[in-house]
Amino acid sequence: MPPGRRWRCSQGRAGGGGVPGAGPGHSFPARAASLPPRPRADVSSYAYLPLCLTKLSLQNILHMFRLCLNLCFLTVNCLDQHVQKSPDRVALIWERDEPGSAVHVTYRELLDMTCRLANTLKKYGIQKGDKVAIYMSVSPLSVAAMLACARIGAVHTVVFAGFSAESLAGRIMDSGCKAVITYNQGVRGGRIIELKTTVDKAVKNCPSIKHVFVAQRTENKVQMGDCDVPLEEEMAKAASVCTPESMDSEDMLFMLYTSGSTGKPKGIVHTQAGYLLYAALTHKYVFDYQQGDVFGCVADIGWITGHSYVVYGPLCNGATSVLFESTPVYPDPGRYWEMVQRLKINQFYGAPTAIRLLLKYGNEWVKKYDRSSLKTLGSVGEPINNEAWQWFYHVVGNGRCTLVDTWWQTETGGICIAPRPSEKKAEIVPAMAMRPFFGIVPVLMDENGKVIEGNDVSGALCIAQPWPGMARTIYGDHQRFVDAYFKAYPGYYFTGDSAYRTEKGYYQITGRMDDVINISGHRLGTAEIEDAMADHPEVPETAVIGYPHEIKGEGISFSAAAVIKCLEQTTAGGSCTRYASKLGLSFHEKAPALPSCFPGCYVNVKGKREKKEAQRAKWGEALYSSIVFQAVGVSQYHSTVSSSAPSRRCHYSLNAALTARSSLSQVL
Repeated sequence: MPPGRRWRCSQGRAGGGGVPGAGPGHSFPARAASLPPRPRADVSSYAYLPLCLTKLSLQNILHMFRLCLNLCFLTVNCLDQHVQKSPDRVALIWERDEPGSAVHVTYRELLDMTCRLANTLKKYGIQKGDKVAIYMSVSPLSVAAMLACARIGAVHTVVFAGFSAESLAGRIMDSGCKAVITYNQGVRGGRIIELKTTVDKAVKNCPSIKHVFVAQRTENKVQMGDCDVPLEEEMAKAASVCTPESMDSEDMLFMLYTSGSTGKPKGIVHTQAGYLLYAALTHKYVFDYQQGDVFGCVADIGWITGHSYVVYGPLCNGATSVLFESTPVYPDPGRYWEMVQRLKINQFYGAPTAIRLLLKYGNEWVKKYDRSSLKTLGSVGEPINNEAWQWFYHVVGNGRCTLVDTWWQTETGGICIAPRPSEKKAEIVPAMAMRPFFGIVPVLMDENGKVIEGNDVSGALCIAQPWPGMARTIYGDHQRFVDAYFKAYPGYYFTGDSAYRTEKGYYQITGRMDDVINISGHRLGTAEIEDAMADHPEVPETAVIGYPHEIKGEGISFSAAAVIKCLEQTTAGGSCTRYASKLGLSFHEKAPALPSCFPGCYVNVKGKREKKEAQRAKWGEALYSSIVFQAVGVSQYHSTVSSSAPSRRCHYSLNAALTARSSLSQVL
């Protein structure tokens, strides 16, 4: 398809099931529906694709997609087919928080766990189409929970096991979940996380929840209520065989909530066949996965990277996938590389934030361990800067591993732009995503909504044609889906990112264009943070912008529209006083001083519209700011003037509101 040719969301349905509640236009575009039926086959039948293919037509992509249309048995492709061929092949290696305590789970064991959990869900009334929230730390049981939902046709929504009770409750209520699967406690970085306690607080406000299934991650006992079910006890009683539910290719597989530029987080819907095919294809060809490789993606399953490249993509390909429960620096900065040596990991996929963090600790922690098993390195979540790329490539990979800087989104389902696949020995430009994947047609748009032709140009990054892994809707609000992704540039999918196309035609992502801030690879909507600040009785208006941060990519600056009264009392003549703080739960280090004081503040909605202008300006030139908080990492507090008791109370109140209302406390 020529770059300038457009497509639109269909008003019909591609399959018999569809996405309930999505309304008109929820399905794969109409041209996909017009394809003739194809014989059904396992997703694994795509294996004939030659690696030398760098471009496939939309028709070819959709023909492959049709291979797994009609009746879809997703977990058969992820589990049963591998059990039939190699039942004792290792499916998962659980790298627990405790160093050196990895647990190996075979495909036979994972299928048994999945079936028992699926039968337990069915026993308690969970059936096809029901929604189930999963609030668990990374583990084989959390993967089995996802697969168990898929096996019986239930829709899972995984919530990162660090979000607040209010964030969890909001997702449960929006999706209408009937059950929650959780652990008594989580363990991460040597710390205990009270998962069950958080769930208890959340479900008090969620009348749709009928059962809470509680598994044991630690030996500590937790209080069990009337709706609580001891999961392992019930699984032990359940049958080890569960017939998979017949699903239409366009039935919902999962919802995953992601931040938007306005309003509450949105439930992105992915469906059965297209998502699985795309996750498996990209896993195989971007990382050059070969049978027998150990694939190490260190993402949490609460994010789309964990869904696509810890669970569904690797398992569909019969890979051995590593589940990483800990942090990059626990118990020391050599944790990743010790794990690579011990587990003999072949592909390592992580975030630039972690790479930048580990770079600061020096090369010794890397060179201490044998990394000769590594073949491919990957970067995900945000554009990687050149310094981090060079260190990752030369120090971690010894200058011999392929390094793929990947660009994609929750909404795309899988990698869209990456240096590989390509012709053998094709160049890789440092810190650049470069080449579109099979069937992806990126275009750059100007301010007037016109396609920018030629090379050495910049513009808004859009995609000109559909692909199997694309999201189908925002749950319960299809109009928001259309407005967010198709309204700005009619006929094109708008990514929200800007990009530069080089003289050679490669793509480099240059940043966000909307009011979404990318911190450590996690997207946070400015509106969500502003709403949290507005909960404080002395804050009538707020604004949030991002600013560059050397470790996390972006930090957050937000200002109150009017000077908070208790702070005003501490300032001479009522003028605005500069305050800086790092958001979190404790205050123990001095935050860096801001470049300059910010005189004045805005008191009307005009300031909202000026946020982007301030973001474009050099940091320190935002004239509307009055009280500034930096949210970039560990909790810290600092003031340029002596802090009085009233000002501290106000500061703590704002932190309490933000911790409760937003997802920041665990992300930052």
